[in-house]
Amino acid sequence: MGRKNKPAPWEEEEEIIWVSKSEMKRDMLALQTLGEALVKLKPAVLEKFPLDDNLLSAIIDAQRLKNEARRRQLQYVGKLMRSRDPEPIQAALDKLQNKHAQHSMALQKLEQLRDRIVDQGDSAISDALLQYPDADRQRLRQLARQAQKEQQQNKPPKAYREIFQYLKGFYDQNL
Repeated sequence: MGRKNKPAPWEEEEEIIWVSKSEMKRDMLALQTLGEALVKLKPAVLEKFPLDDNLLSAIIDAQRLKNEARRRQLQYVGKLMRSRDPEPIQAALDKLQNKHAQHSMALQKLEQLRDRIVDQGDSAISDALLQYPDADRQRLRQLARQAQKEQQQNKPPKAYREIFQYLKGFYDQNL
């Protein structure tokens, strides 16, 4: 009978990593939260994610369910997520959210450019033409004058909005 639970001197000892029950619960909740974020996405967007068929169908089912059934389905999605590597899924979700943030930042810059066009006139129009060479200088000048008149006369900002839509059309072409 030799040794009892003692490794031989030539055997390497394995390092045992103890994980508390609370830490395991936190990890499971994080996976369930990731699953909830996936459920909020549209099916066309979900198809671009690295999901297997079981997980994808569970997410689609959760999207159509309501109340208690949805809660249980979300728990099931979290359970399915435990047997998969969440890193690529989280990376794809982060990339998608960053893309939305970049798009909204670009729209804010367009709004600032529009404000400068209305306030400064030709110098800002020149800057806009550097960014969007296909834009029409005369059209931008005309819209800027109309927007200034509307502001002075306290009329609804029709031309002001039209400048933004005009610039946004060129922005969308560049995507």
